[in-house]
Amino acid sequence: MSEHYNVVVAGGGLAGLTCAAYCARAGAKVLLCEKNAKTGGLVNTFFHNGFAFDAGIRAFEDSGVIHPMLSALRLDLPLVQNKVAIGIGGDWVRLRDKSSLGDYAALLKAHFSDEIKNIDRIILEIETVMRYMDVLYGIENPLFLDEQMHDPKYLTKTLLPWLAKYTVNMKKASRLSEPVGRYLRKFTDSQPLIDMICQHFFTDTPTFFALSYFGLYLDYHYPLGGTGMLAERLTQRFQSLGGEVRLNTPVKKIFPDKQQAVLEGSSVSYDSLVWAADQTALYDAVRFSRSSPPGGQQRELIKKSEGINSVLSLFIGTNLPPEYFGDICGAHAFYTPTATGLSALPRWQDAADDGEPALEDWLRRYLASTTYEISIPALRDNSLAPDGKTGLIVSTLFDYHLTRRYVKAGTYDRFKALCSEQIFNTLEQTILPSLRKHVEFSFCGTPLTIERETGNRNGAITGWAFTNSPLPAVNRFRKIKHAVDTPFIDIYQCGHWTFSPAGLPVAIMTGKLAADAITTRQTNKGGTA
Repeated sequence: MSEHYNVVVAGGGLAGLTCAAYCARAGAKVLLCEKNAKTGGLVNTFFHNGFAFDAGIRAFEDSGVIHPMLSALRLDLPLVQNKVAIGIGGDWVRLRDKSSLGDYAALLKAHFSDEIKNIDRIILEIETVMRYMDVLYGIENPLFLDEQMHDPKYLTKTLLPWLAKYTVNMKKASRLSEPVGRYLRKFTDSQPLIDMICQHFFTDTPTFFALSYFGLYLDYHYPLGGTGMLAERLTQRFQSLGGEVRLNTPVKKIFPDKQQAVLEGSSVSYDSLVWAADQTALYDAVRFSRSSPPGGQQRELIKKSEGINSVLSLFIGTNLPPEYFGDICGAHAFYTPTATGLSALPRWQDAADDGEPALEDWLRRYLASTTYEISIPALRDNSLAPDGKTGLIVSTLFDYHLTRRYVKAGTYDRFKALCSEQIFNTLEQTILPSLRKHVEFSFCGTPLTIERETGNRNGAITGWAFTNSPLPAVNRFRKIKHAVDTPFIDIYQCGHWTFSPAGLPVAIMTGKLAADAITTRQTNKGGTA
């Protein structure tokens, strides 16, 4: 007879861990199944030769979510402020506070001197979005303030006034839903200028989400010990609440009619199940005895949809001290080598039509022009590299399908070597001369690496692509409560495949929402949690 759990959570990323911890705190018997050897998903840190590298997210934006979640679950996780820099060519801006937006404007004007008035208009739009953000994140998210929600003073003096402002500002923000590249054409005809702003973001990122990042950069924090410490602490807290974790244990099949889940080598029964992984895999896992199971429309929509952009990363260990990089780009930077803009390139598919040499030339040009995220863990925590040495993570947005093309051609290793060489060339020709002389090792991670390690379709890092129409996920904050619903009885979902636009705060929020839905349902049924 299979073992019974009140809640089974499939997926040990931050959404699944959040859901599991809150369900366990409510008194439920909870099993969390993770297909990999450790929890965390895209929030994890690994070590190589004594150097720490963050494999997924490089820092956290609080967004009124992470700090109250840590407090509510009593998690001890020391965080340091994560300063961000933005660079174009040899020019840099260090984001310190809201006044730094003027420095960012000056950076753009230095490279686009004939667009000064248009840049001023764009900066005004960013300031407007930042004011919306001040309201939206003006208090800690009430979703995580269970105790305060029973305090009449908090409700009348803090929550209700905030809700009134929140409603007004969300209506204004919802009008900024068109792709940011298209929106910026209202202010300038300069495609290179638009590229300098948009190359930070995923394809067709909604305007509000994109322009809000200049405020979110000021809200970035980094955990001592690496980003993976958040998952580690949350896993420990879940287990201290009586939760059970099974690693290397994927959920292979789900039988909703029987409330049964088939694991690796065993099966369990449940009252509620939460899918906290790739939504595609959920619809592959469910099994029904009847010929017309629920969820057919969503299943078809998922089949037609694409995951969001993936990432190509170069992990580098050097014998240079952290201070060397601190003087150049700082601990966390977004760097564009040239102001030419990626729109000057043809599509890679068109280049491929002219043969492999043309495609390789396109790849080199792309890696010479794209925007890079450069992260240096040891500049936030000097214990994350050997004394006097520094590890770098250099990443850029990248097309999964281009990577897959090289795999099919049998030239995947050559592709990784070419990418590594060009990234080194780009860095040495711009901000880090003679870098390779100081490199002890380097290795390349691709969209296929992310797909293999996380199970995320297309190696996507935050769920569904904005190019999908319609989106296979809820995409209005006023409807986020319904993001956790599925067509299947007693099965819920959470994570970045369930709401768009996504990110770490959204993953945590949907995990808490799924836990709340389960707790409410079980309470109404007279059960536990």
